[in-house]
Amino acid sequence: MEVLILGGTGSIGTAVTAELVKNGHSVIGLSRSTLSDQKLTQLGVTPYRGDLREPEHWSHLIAQVDGVIQLAATFGTDMAQVDARALTAILAQAALRQTSLRLLYTGGCWLYGATGDTVACETRRLRPIPSFAWMTQNSRMLTDAPQVSAAVVHPAMVYHQDGGVFSRFIQQAQADVPIEVWGSINTRWPLVHRQDLAVAYRLLLEDPSLTGDYNVAAESGAKVSGIVTEIARRNHHQAGYVIRTLKHVLAKYGHWAEGPTLDQQMSAAKLQRDCGWTPHHTHFQAADF
Repeated sequence: MEVLILGGTGSIGTAVTAELVKNGHSVIGLSRSTLSDQKLTQLGVTPYRGDLREPEHWSHLIAQVDGVIQLAATFGTDMAQVDARALTAILAQAALRQTSLRLLYTGGCWLYGATGDTVACETRRLRPIPSFAWMTQNSRMLTDAPQVSAAVVHPAMVYHQDGGVFSRFIQQAQADVPIEVWGSINTRWPLVHRQDLAVAYRLLLEDPSLTGDYNVAAESGAKVSGIVTEIARRNHHQAGYVIRTLKHVLAKYGHWAEGPTLDQQMSAAKLQRDCGWTPHHTHFQAADF
């Protein structure tokens, strides 16, 4: 397939891009800089200079590709508006096509809110944290559009060789300071390794008949206490941990910080059934990070 990827040089995007290229797909990557051009080229991708904020300069590419993967975000105060504008431009171009456009959009586990002892599947009502509520509106814009075959990917908390969601814990452990736990040590995080997530994106891309929401979690809910213990063990850390309240982290880091405090469990049974997705990293304790 010929694929346009938005956000191909990001933490998740690099793995998704590499997975697509490895499996014979031709990829065009939106790029904002010479450095991004170089990263994409090294991955075997054709860079196209453009900015997510200015879809009028790159949306014409929709005419020549089979699929689009949206992994990009500005993380600014206008993040929702930028995303909606880009999607609107994509849909406008898709309406001019003779064939349906395959489109993967990225949501996330935080759109479910706290699930507690319930393991969230795709039929569960979304209760997103306020900072990312706009994702539910934008994703529905895609799944309701007749000119695209759209799937919304909901990754669990993503970790990888460089740390990912574990990065803050690792940095604190290596600095030999108490590890900051936001909310509660008993909070559960659904987890997925970046490589397994990349495979899920590829499998979904390759089957346009699969539409709607898809959770991607290799571990339904790992306790933060276990994550902290494993990181402390690997780094010979003996400084313990400190609990930071939700009020504290919201004041210090902003509204997005509510996400890591959510006690969540999430199932990927639908993805496994429909795609045959089988994660390689099923226990974070045995993975490289």
